[in-house]
Order: sequence, then structure tokens, then C-alpha cells
Amino acid sequence: MTLTNNKITVLLIFLAFAFSFAVRLIWVQQFSGVEQFKFNNEFMINTNDGYYWAEGARDILAGKTDSTNDLSPIDRSASIFTAWLAKVVPFSFETLIFYMPAFFSSLIVIPIILIAREFNRLEVGFIAALVGSIAWSYYNRTMIGYYDTDFLNIFFPTVLLWSLIWSIKEQDEKYFLIAALDSIAYRWWYPQSYSLEFAFVALLGIYVVYQFFKKQDFKINLILIAFMLIAIVNLDIWIRLIAILAFFLAVKFKKDEVLKFLYYIFGFSVLLFIFTGGLDPIIGQLKGYVFRDSISNSSNGLGLNFFSVVQTVREAGTISFETFANRVSGHTITLIASIIGYIWFAFKHPVMLLALPMVGLGFLAYGIPGLVDGGGLRFTVYAVPVMALGLGYIIFKVSELISIKYMNENAYKPAKYLLISIFTILALYPNIKHVIDYKVPTVLNNQEVQALDKLKTIADREDYVVTWWDYGYPIRYYADVKTLIDGGKHSGSVNFPVSFILTQPQDVAAKMARLDVEYTEKRFELAKDNAIKMASSNIEQMILDYGYEDANDFLTSLSLETKLPPKTRDVYLYLPNRMLNILPTVALFSNLDLMDGNKMARPFFYQTNNFQDDGKVINLGSGVSLHKDKGVVQIGKKTVRVNNFVVTEYDKNMKLHTKVQTVDPTSPINIVFMKSYNTFLVLDSKMYNSSFIQMFVLENYNKKLYELVIASPFSKIYRLKI
Repeated sequence: MTLTNNKITVLLIFLAFAFSFAVRLIWVQQFSGVEQFKFNNEFMINTNDGYYWAEGARDILAGKTDSTNDLSPIDRSASIFTAWLAKVVPFSFETLIFYMPAFFSSLIVIPIILIAREFNRLEVGFIAALVGSIAWSYYNRTMIGYYDTDFLNIFFPTVLLWSLIWSIKEQDEKYFLIAALDSIAYRWWYPQSYSLEFAFVALLGIYVVYQFFKKQDFKINLILIAFMLIAIVNLDIWIRLIAILAFFLAVKFKKDEVLKFLYYIFGFSVLLFIFTGGLDPIIGQLKGYVFRDSISNSSNGLGLNFFSVVQTVREAGTISFETFANRVSGHTITLIASIIGYIWFAFKHPVMLLALPMVGLGFLAYGIPGLVDGGGLRFTVYAVPVMALGLGYIIFKVSELISIKYMNENAYKPAKYLLISIFTILALYPNIKHVIDYKVPTVLNNQEVQALDKLKTIADREDYVVTWWDYGYPIRYYADVKTLIDGGKHSGSVNFPVSFILTQPQDVAAKMARLDVEYTEKRFELAKDNAIKMASSNIEQMILDYGYEDANDFLTSLSLETKLPPKTRDVYLYLPNRMLNILPTVALFSNLDLMDGNKMARPFFYQTNNFQDDGKVINLGSGVSLHKDKGVVQIGKKTVRVNNFVVTEYDKNMKLHTKVQTVDPTSPINIVFMKSYNTFLVLDSKMYNSSFIQMFVLENYNKKLYELVIASPFSKIYRLKI
């Protein structure tokens, strides 16, 4: 039976999709017996941001229509889409959000294969679909359990590329409509897509200018640009959709009239784009990652200085070329081959130059050494589909050329497909190896979620949980409470109070917790009355309200008698063991002078579970060692007496026991051995006296200020009494 081209296309899409989905199931096979990754016998997701969308979908399904003060994304596309799916599929909500990324991210194989089909190169598309669907960066952001908008963020622009290639090649208005509708859907799904969509429009504009100087007919492409501009203007989605459909009908049935007034229509679309703020967001989408500083300044009021969160985000940091190559294609060799293949592909088929916006955004991750800083890991994924097509093209062409040169007519095809198979397997190997080695845990473990589930029965929906932003979304999802900061609300100004709470002594931390919660609620309420404004940050408003002009004076005053605002709700402190790993980073946000931005001396904090005890000396690694007989700790070449030596240990009933031995109360260095965790902490007095260390590590808390409501080796939750 001879298969038609359409049937072959469908078969290849099905095989590539099945391969992509099956590879993502490796994680499930690896962790199927790990009960720590499950809650109520369901796998939990492995990305913090996923709990944001899950919260929104949960609230939509529960009929909650007002999220003004709890920041639930009930009006965001991912939550709306998930809630709709939850109503129609026969799976539990947890199963749905866990498997959604694997299913929808695998759809990327469709536009990849269809792009190659446009050039009668289905083999190229199939190779590209196999490699691109599991390439490092694409897999990392779309693996099973990685429930986030990323599972469609690359699908939409790849579909857009495919439809634009159709549009240029076929000059048919129905492809213009597909491109415009895809742009509208992409913006609905991912509002940050604006810059990439504009880049596509700009490239089309350059092509029209080229046609103009070459005296080629460019009018049809001018219509395409008008379609795209109308699709991406900053107007309501329904207005854009109606405008696009109306424009399509006009072009479909009144093309001569449209061409007659083409320049007016085009001019109108350009002016509409500009006057609706079309140029405003373009730089703004990238500057936070490309043009960044460690200190951000409040532009008005007291002009306070805050630590910039982007400095602590790994995905926004510069990367090596090897890392960049691995993320895009799996290996340096395959990336180089992909680049050559794409250039070759574009040389033979210049319309492939339309992929340059995706290539450019992807390569922005690495930047231009000496000229432009790299944007970090998050951008690499955009280059994956195009580089996969480049790799597929060079594998196909090289296999073809070798077979033609060394094989006779009868052996040509078998040899070509054998070589294609070998090269494809070699390209897939580093990516599949990465999938096997990339054993990402769930965001929280079973015991941590049990604590939050219990908190849900204790706390009210209007209560706040104070913790670091990494845990904000999961806490809101499982405990159904409010948080001060989370994965989307973590600028330096909002992080400062929380950092202060976690790293300062308990008395001032308690006051700041009450202040920040009440000021946050006050800001929500005043926002309803546009005539009443607050300062740009809670901390600035506190300073002004308490009659200070200097932030340092205000912070010092918290150690004295302070009149606090009336209590309107309960406040809880969530202190997880996992925060120990990031405590120095947490401290950065409040360890600076808000008035001039100067960073204070960084507190000393060293953590290790890799040590050797020879009886007299405990070697803690990194040049740190504890001399037990002398009661001194050696840090590099410096030797310091130990202040407190503390041993903590849980008994069989999970009750914490603490033994404190004071050696030299004048020393600034303390040692804590968390025996049950097999972990040593070496820390100065500031960190030792911080709320987090005292309340989580030592379970030593001020009972006048706090009540311990939930305690386990994994997390402790305190209720604020003031």
C-alpha cells in the first residue's frame, strides 16, 4: 500500500509525538516508588510557578470570582484553560496538571514537521521533531510535572513561523489569517510574547523594503504586515479578533478595493500600533535580564535603595558557550552542526530567514562576548526548534551526499536512511542522557505538604503566611492563605521586609511581620480609591508614618516600644528546612543601607554535611575545621574561639532536643551540629540570633510573641501573637 504525502505526514507527527511523550515518562518510571513525591497518592508538580496557575484554576472551579487581594490568577489564560480541561477530562485535577506539560509540549512536533513539509523535506522535519522535542532547555521547561505556560510558549511562535512561511510562499490570505490568529492566541497565552511578535513584524518590514528596492511586487506582503500589526496592537483581545476577521473578509471578497486603499490601511495599522503603546513594551520585556544592576532605586519619596532580585535568579545569569550549546542542541558539536545546517537551509530556501527572531532571541542567552551580556538560560529554548531544523537539514543533506558519492543506485536509498538513522541517534544520545540524569524533585515533599494541608484547617483564607518567595505559590495552593511575596511578587522593595523578618532577632521580626501584613492590606484597600496614594513601598510608608526621614533610624526604633497598627488577621511564619540552603541569599535583601544602597558586611554562614572527624579535629571542608580540644574553629588562616557549640537531635517521637555549650561568650562565631540532618552550621552571631536559626534550627522562640502550631523536621510554622 502506497501512503499519500498527507498520511505520511500524519504518521510521522504521531511517531514524533509518541516519542516525545514517552521520553518524558522516564521521570515517572524513575520516581514511581518515591512516596515523598506524592500527596494523596498523586504525583506533585516540580515547578514552583505551577502552583500559581493551579491556584487560579482551583479558584475558578470553586466559583471564586474575586481575587483582588489574594492575587489568584483567575483571569489568566493558563488557569482558565486548565479549569476548562478539568471539567471535560476524566482525570483528577492533580493528574491533569502533572501530565499536561508532557502532552501539550509534545505538540511542538506538528509545526516543526509541517515547516519541513513546505520544502518537501519530511525527513528533515521528522529528525528535527525528535531532537527538538527533547532538547535540553525545551525538556527542562516542559518535562512531566513542569506545569507552567512554557508547555505552549514555544509551540505558538513555531506555529507562527510555519504560517508566515506559508504566507510568503503561497501569498494566500487564509495563511495571513492563521498567522494573525496565532499571534492573538499567543498573546492571550503569554503576554510577554510581544517582543518576539514585533520582531517577526519588523523582519517582514525589512523584506518589504528589500522588495521595494528590487522593484518586486510587495503589496501582498504589506497586507500581511497590516494583519500582524492589527493582531498585536494593545487592544482588547475581542476587538483584535473582530478586526482581524473583518479584515480577512474584506481581503477575501474585496481584494481589489483593499489593494486600492492599501497604503491608507497600512498607515492606519501603523498609527494604531503606535498610539496604542506598541513601542512601549518592547525594550521593557528584556531589560530586566539584559540591562540589570544589583541595586534598584525608588524614583520618588525617600529614594530608598533595594537589592535587585534578578541578581539571584540563575536563569538570568550569564552562561558559558558549552552550557549554551548543551541547552540548545545537547552538545557543542550538534549545535555547530545545527548552525551550519540552518545557514545551509536558509541559503537554499531564503524564506527560512523568517526564523531569525527565534534564533536571535535564543542566542541572546549567550550574548555577544565583549559587546552584549547574555540574557541567561531562559532564552535558549527559543532557538531549539529552528536549530533542530538546521540539524535535521544537515543530517539529511550530508547523508544524501555521502550515499550519492559512495553507493550505487540500488544501495543509495538504504545507505542514505541508514546514515540518517545513525546521525539522528548520535544527536539524540546526549539529550536522552540528559533526560535520564535530570532527576528533578517535586517542589515540596510529602511531609511539607502535610504541614500545609494541616495549616489549611487552622488558618483563615484572609490570614498571611510569611516566608521566602520561593514557597509563596505552593503555600497559597495547599494552605489557601495569603503571602507577602511569591514567584511573581518579589522585587527588592517587597523582599526587604521579609528578609528582615527572617534574618533579624525575633522581637523586631515580629513587629515587622505585623507591620508589613497590615500595610499590604492597607495598600489593597487604598488602591480602590485612586484619590488616596501610598508611598512606592510598604517600608517607605512605614518610615513616613512613624515620623522618620532616615530608614536606619526607623529600623533601629523597632527594638524599642513600638505602637503597631490594629491586628486585622493572623500572621504565620513558615520556616522550612530547605531554606537553610538559601539563607545567605535571603539575607542579601535586607543587608544593605536603604538610604545610600551600600551593602553592609555580609554575615558569615557556612553549611556542610560533608565532614570528617578524626577525634580531635572535625574537618568541615572549604578550609573550615573545628578543633574540639581547643574549642576553636579555623576559617582559612584565621583561628577563632567558639562562642556556642550546639547539638540538636530529634528523638523517635520527632521531638527536638538541644544541647548548648558556651565556650567563649565574647566570640562572634557559633557552631551548630544538626545531628539528625548530619549537618554542621558555622555562623556569626548575627545569623545565629536570626529568627530563622533560633526558631527553626533551635526551636528557641519567644512565647510572648509566637506560638508553635506545626512542627516537624521538615518545617515549622509559628503563629504571631501580636
